[in-house]
Amino acid sequence: MAENKTQPTDVSVEEFLAAVEHPTRRADGFELLEMMRDITGQEAVMWGPSIVGFGSYHYKYETGREGDSAAVGFSPRKGNLALYGLTYGPDADRLLPELGKHKTGAACLYVNKIDDVDRDVLAQMIRTGYQHVMEELHTS
Repeated sequence: MAENKTQPTDVSVEEFLAAVEHPTRRADGFELLEMMRDITGQEAVMWGPSIVGFGSYHYKYETGREGDSAAVGFSPRKGNLALYGLTYGPDADRLLPELGKHKTGAACLYVNKIDDVDRDVLAQMIRTGYQHVMEELHTS
């Protein structure tokens, strides 16, 4: 079975964020770095070339595919901020309407900038998403 393309690296998270070209995405990246570090109690690790992740979990699908991934994380992309692991929490459906301006994808939450969302709701989604991934989705 093929190995996951997105693996943890030794690249400095701070250097990666400092190099983000868009000034708002760069500032939001540093804010998310602190917020996710405080909430998860984990240090940030680069996963692949562009995902800042916190904690890791092992998953195994019914198909037999398995691997490791960041429990929660984000990527400051050119067009938006992609947030990972936040829509998995049991309160996500209830919290999303309270979050503010956002879009959702298969497993991602997209926001243009942190000022578009309610930071308290975002923090709650990080907390419950992280807990759910680590307590319910993590397999040994």
